[in-house]
Amino acid sequence: PLRLDIKRKLTARSDRVKSVDLHPSEPWMLASLYNGSVCVWNHETQVTSRPYVFQHLQYITILTSGIQQCVLHVLHMFEAHSDYIRCIAVHPTQPYILTNDMLIKLWDWEKKWSCSQVFEGHTHYVMQIVINPKDNNQFASASLDRTIKVWQLGSSSPNFTLEGHDKGVNCIDYYSGGDKPYLISGADDRLVKIWDYQNKTCVQTLEGHAQNVSCVNFHPELPIIITGSEDGTVRIWHSSTYRLESTLNYGMERVWCVSGLRGSNNVALGYDEGSIIIKLGREEPAMSMDTSGKIIWAKHSEIQQANLKAMGDAEIKDGERLPLAVKDMGSCEIYPQTIQHNPNGRFVVVCGDGEYIIYTAMALRNKSFGSAQEFVWAHDSSEYAIRESSSVVKIFKNFKEKKYFKPDFGAEGIYGGFLLGVRSVNGLAFYDWDNTELIRRIEIQPKHIFWSDSGELVCIATEESFFILRYLSEKVAASQESNEGITEDGIEDAFEVLGEIQEVVKTGLWVGDCFIYTSSVNRLNYFVGGEIVTIAHLDRTMYLLGYIPKDDRLYLGDKELNIVSYSLLVSVLEYQTAVMRRDFGMADKVLPTIPKEQRTRVAHFLEKQGFKQQALAVSTDPEHRFELALQLGELKIAYQLAVEAESEQKWKQLAELAISKCQFGLAQECLHHAQDYGGLLLLATASGNAAMVAKLAEGAERDGKNNVAFMTYFLQGK
Repeated sequence: PLRLDIKRKLTARSDRVKSVDLHPSEPWMLASLYNGSVCVWNHETQVTSRPYVFQHLQYITILTSGIQQCVLHVLHMFEAHSDYIRCIAVHPTQPYILTNDMLIKLWDWEKKWSCSQVFEGHTHYVMQIVINPKDNNQFASASLDRTIKVWQLGSSSPNFTLEGHDKGVNCIDYYSGGDKPYLISGADDRLVKIWDYQNKTCVQTLEGHAQNVSCVNFHPELPIIITGSEDGTVRIWHSSTYRLESTLNYGMERVWCVSGLRGSNNVALGYDEGSIIIKLGREEPAMSMDTSGKIIWAKHSEIQQANLKAMGDAEIKDGERLPLAVKDMGSCEIYPQTIQHNPNGRFVVVCGDGEYIIYTAMALRNKSFGSAQEFVWAHDSSEYAIRESSSVVKIFKNFKEKKYFKPDFGAEGIYGGFLLGVRSVNGLAFYDWDNTELIRRIEIQPKHIFWSDSGELVCIATEESFFILRYLSEKVAASQESNEGITEDGIEDAFEVLGEIQEVVKTGLWVGDCFIYTSSVNRLNYFVGGEIVTIAHLDRTMYLLGYIPKDDRLYLGDKELNIVSYSLLVSVLEYQTAVMRRDFGMADKVLPTIPKEQRTRVAHFLEKQGFKQQALAVSTDPEHRFELALQLGELKIAYQLAVEAESEQKWKQLAELAISKCQFGLAQECLHHAQDYGGLLLLATASGNAAMVAKLAEGAERDGKNNVAFMTYFLQGK
């Protein structure tokens, strides 16, 4: 099955909805009601405009993206038909609209809305007109005379008629994708029929609705057919297998209309009691990048490739779309919902329709295939696992089945990487790839699991937060050997929790010991040593593809298949990884490769890890270095920085440190630089230094500090 996610985004209560349309760029739905009014709904804010009332208006369509402030103006009004108009079709390129009662009329708005042509042939009311997206000179009409007729602009008689429904035909739609010359129709005989309009034959009949079929739609993006009926249900069918995927009933009485939109997963539905917007399918694009910079993605069922190396030395700016040359690799036999390279990048797996196909990444040659609800690669590039059902997991090596097992609490989901993760209603269990022995069971419900290349660190992301754990492979091996420390939940010391962070991870990857991720608020961050560093604020949802160390760049894609990049120095990540491993020898080797402007960021990281002495040596920011020198009691460094800064505040801070270290001479000099006469008076009197008191008296009198001057002269008996 397609396993489409279906989420309701908007429920808008109103009088009977007879027509809906989605705006091509704004988050707006336009709904026309049976009572003659029009509502514009914003499905992001859930707010509607005031209703626009037009007498007798029931059918509408969005002509252009010209509705700006939800203000509608009547440009022209004219009587087109003597009976009710049941449909309006707008030509995509010419200044034409088609309208109907029993006749179909073509109007030219550039010729003052003159009627250019009349199409006669139906013997009952025409219910819908649709223009062929692959040939804009052709259109089809559905009529209560039980027929569908296909017409050509310029010819008053139909090209041909499709007959097969036993009752009146209410709705039709053209298939816009691929090569199939298909039309779909729905009728009062409760049937949905798919027609080949080149061969003029019915290729499939969909049965299941309990009342008249009122609307049909080939989704412009997904491989599905959507049908609505007066039985109150919306049915979703697979457009290739014609299998029923899902039945939706939102309890809003009869369904009257459906509208999809190219480039969007949103679908608008109109009912007796209002309208609904649902979102179908995954937001995340089927896209993957290997370690060399080759990106493979699916555009519908077509597989395409782009190579970052082909850009040459072109300048890359952070966050700007990369000008990639795209190569077509061929069509996939299944509708790709996910694409994923194996760790070494030689193979790529495409999953969808409850199946998987493994191809060679270079030439897209089929290596293996099978049925599976889920597929994951192991850390070893030759190994993978599939979830065959909610109880069986199979492991393959070199494309041959190696083992299958039934996890104790079932398998609701699986996760690849260094260990095989299996999610059940009871939590998450990690298994050894080689012998499927239980390593550890954890009471957690993960959304994603990300392993570092070394297999030492793992991120478990949930609906609300993410956990960083260290996998202690030596302790696991010792427990397995001695048979100690093993419970029914596995090996107790298998993992050490390093931290929990209250952020939602959408996509993530590891570079060394640094975990890079995109968050639910569209930030690109990395986490290392308990610290979160923000790399960029993203203006839309982006998905991490990978990191190429020699470019010092991260690569991300969006659902429109745009690729962008952000700079992230591998030297900084290597340094931070070395610090996390307490390998200061390696850290010192990496430090010279870090540019000067990045050193202060590294120093702040060292400080947060408690390595203030190293932070002082690395930092290039005078303010930061002065703060560290004070904290470490480094008087010489602090004095030098105070001389360079010529700041009264710094001299005062240094004087306090000097006094605490009993360096009274230095303290006196600092207080003089700071012109802190009160501080000098306290220091001179506390230390009983008559010469210092005398010098202070002269300075205070000269600078008009009369209170201090009076006190110092008084103490000297002058």
